[in-house]
Parts: sequence; structure tokens; C-alpha cells
Amino acid sequence: MAGDFRRLWAADAVSQVGSRIGHLAVPLLVILAIGATPFEATLVKTAQTMAYLLFGLQVGVWVDRLRCRPVMVVADLGRFAVYASIPLAAALDVLTLAHVLTAVFVAGLLTVFFDVAAATYLPRVTDDLVRGNAALKRNQSVAALVAPGLGGLVVQRVGAPVAVLADALTYLWSALWLRSIRTVEPVRPSRRRRLRREVAEGARAVWADPVLRAIGLHSAVLSLFLNMNLAVMIVFLADGLGLSPGLIGLLGSVGLVGAVAGSFAVPRLAARLGYRRLLVAGVIVEGLAYLLFPLTDPGWRLGFQVAGGLLASFSVVVVTVVQSTLQQARTPPNLLGRVNATMTVLFWGPAPIGSLAGGVCVAMLGYRPTLWIAGAGALLATICIAPLRTVLPENRVTAPDDRR
Repeated sequence: MAGDFRRLWAADAVSQVGSRIGHLAVPLLVILAIGATPFEATLVKTAQTMAYLLFGLQVGVWVDRLRCRPVMVVADLGRFAVYASIPLAAALDVLTLAHVLTAVFVAGLLTVFFDVAAATYLPRVTDDLVRGNAALKRNQSVAALVAPGLGGLVVQRVGAPVAVLADALTYLWSALWLRSIRTVEPVRPSRRRRLRREVAEGARAVWADPVLRAIGLHSAVLSLFLNMNLAVMIVFLADGLGLSPGLIGLLGSVGLVGAVAGSFAVPRLAARLGYRRLLVAGVIVEGLAYLLFPLTDPGWRLGFQVAGGLLASFSVVVVTVVQSTLQQARTPPNLLGRVNATMTVLFWGPAPIGSLAGGVCVAMLGYRPTLWIAGAGALLATICIAPLRTVLPENRVTAPDDRR
């Protein structure tokens, strides 16, 4: 079992670096190679996350019916193919904005399958959910630290299409490692029912659990404003402040040191503070951090970008690990795919709306007011966590009726 978790970890590690490079390279590609406007560049982020809103709940039903590992392998191979098509089209000088948007939408749909299956699969390869979630989150943290600087350097030296190709190859790496996992994963016997009814069961399970309900509502509100920030940030730094791709990547890397620190700190913090206090503290710090980004300017005020990145990345890791652990521990195994899908949709469903709103606000108000709106909304989202003071006993992750 430990060996299988290490294979899962290895599959995730390099893939996370590639994904982060792609998140930087694709918006820069449409700006530098296609000549897209800032609003058109924000459509890339919208297309990447639209599938969560359109198909996320249905995916949870399918994942509960299937074995998770084959779903993850197919999703990785599909993402390799669609992302590889972008540099190929660029090399043939036929790349268009429509091609990029279509490719990232298809890749986003495959990512929905992968993310829901991965969250459902983790309890099958490790019994220590806190450390397992922290280890996988550490992969994301290290990738978030390394990839922006590496991606910015690659874009600056050899071009954005090469960076996107590197992203594509990491999905192939992930698929090969996942295929090497040895544990045979049984298919849960289940009676096939109407899709709508099974989707509703997952949504009801989240709403009926006061802890999951509070976490889900916070995720939805936070996602709306966080994606406003993400859709605008790179364009703000490149177009609004005139920073080079290399410096943008460096700022991202320095700020995301906090994510690596958070992934190492969260098991100890959870043991010392308890899940409730740690989660409440994490979401408050997370909200405050996003209010630092609008203060960014060239010169010494770039420090606000770094400080915001450090605090935001640390708190995001802490909050995500605690939320994932509560979610996996409080859900019956036969509902885990649908509950994971519901929670995933609550977080990623508002993402395209937030990205689109970011583009509209930039066009109407400018970069900095848009970032202020995003920061204020992220802080406002902390209100949704308030009910946990009465419904979540300290240091207890399982449900009161021991549904696990």
C-alpha cells in the first residue's frame, strides 16, 4: 500500500510542475503569439474551468461506478494529446485563439475526471489521510514554487509553445506511473439508476452534513473572487506594470515559498490547534492576503506581491488539506465520488464566472479596482465558515454518527 501511494505521488509530482508551467505559458502564448487582448486572455482561464460547472456533478456519478485508476490514466493521456496540439499548430503557423480555447476546454473536462477520481482514490492507497493529502499538496506547492520561474524563463528563452509542450509531456509521465500501481481496485457493486437521482444523492449528502455544507459554501464564494484575481493577475503584471515574463515567474516563485512551508506545517498545526481552529485561522489569513495584491507597483512595492503570495499560498495549502481530510473522513465510501464531485463543483463551478467577471471588470474599471474587488470578496467568504464553531468538535474528523 505504501508503495502504491509512492507511485501515486510520483505520478503527481512532475505533472504538477507541467500544469503550473501551462497555467503561465498559455495566457502568455495568446498575448505574445496570437496578439490577444487582455479580455481574450482571461477567456483562457474561463475555458479551463468551464467543464467543472457543466459536467462536474455527472462526473461524480461515473467515478462512483468505475475504477478510479483507469479513469485517471485515460484523463492524463487525453490531456497530453490536446495540449500537444497547441505547439504543433503553432509550429505549422495555424494556431488560433479558437484552437487554444477548445484545447483548454477539453483538457479542463479531462481534469474534472482526474481530480474527482484522485480524491476518491486516495483513501484506497493510504490510511493516513492528513499526511497523504499534505504530501500531494506538497507536490502542488513545490510545483507552484518552481514552475513560474522555470516557465517564465522557458517562455522568454525559447517561446511559449515549447513551454506548453513541456506541460503536455508531464501528463504522459503521470499516466505511466499510474499504470505501475499494483493494487487491484475492485468495482463497487451498485444498481444503476437515473443519473439525476444519483447526482442528487451526492448533493444531499453535502447539504445534510453541517461541516461539509459550511466548507462547500466557503469554497464557492472564495472561488468566485479568487478566480477574478487569477484571471487578471498575469495580465496585470505583464500589461499593466510592464514586467518581463522572467520577473513575473520569479515573483510567483518567491511568493509561493509559503505553499511549501504550509504543506510541511499542516500535520503539526492540525495536531496542536485542532481542525476547527486551524481551518478558521487559515481562511481569515487567506482572505487578508488577497488585499495586498492591489498595492503592487514597480520598485519596492513589488514586495506587496511577494507578501500576498506568501500568506495566500501558505493558507491555501493549510485550508485545502484540512478540508480534503474532513471531506474524505466524513463521507461513506459508496458516496465518496459524488460528494467529491459536488465539493469540486462548488469550488470550480464559480471559477469561469469569476474569470469572466474579472475580464469584464478590467475592461470597465481597470486592473487595480478589479483586484480590490477580488480581495474584498475573498475576505467576505470567511463568514461562511462561522457555523463550524458549533458543529465541528476539535480534533474530530469523523461524523458524529460514525458514518465512516
